[in-house]
Amino acid sequence: MADHGEQACRRVDGGISRVFALFGKRWTGQIVSVLLQRPVHFAELRRAIPGISERMLSDRLTELGAAGLVIREVDEGPPLRVAYRLTEAGAAMEPSLKELGRWADTYLTRDDATGSGTGC
Repeated sequence: MADHGEQACRRVDGGISRVFALFGKRWTGQIVSVLLQRPVHFAELRRAIPGISERMLSDRLTELGAAGLVIREVDEGPPLRVAYRLTEAGAAMEPSLKELGRWADTYLTRDDATGSGTGC
């Protein structure tokens, strides 16, 4: 007989809940996807993700930094420029994100996606 009690839900929910608490937020996946390619300056990152505001990008980068997935690097210039790159932990997301992309290409129509991607 299957265990459908509260303990079973806690066991199943742990890691997935932590992943989607971060990656379930709008823009997070797109930001990491861009950073998987190479380190990117803030303005360039914003241009790569149409529709994201500077404030939202800044907030998401701060969250990703706090989670240990992104590092902020300051080039004193002149001019002063800020670039972002993935940490080892952030880069380790690549196989999972690529697999999710393949899954979406197979099972989701473009109309199924909310907050459509980069318009590419």
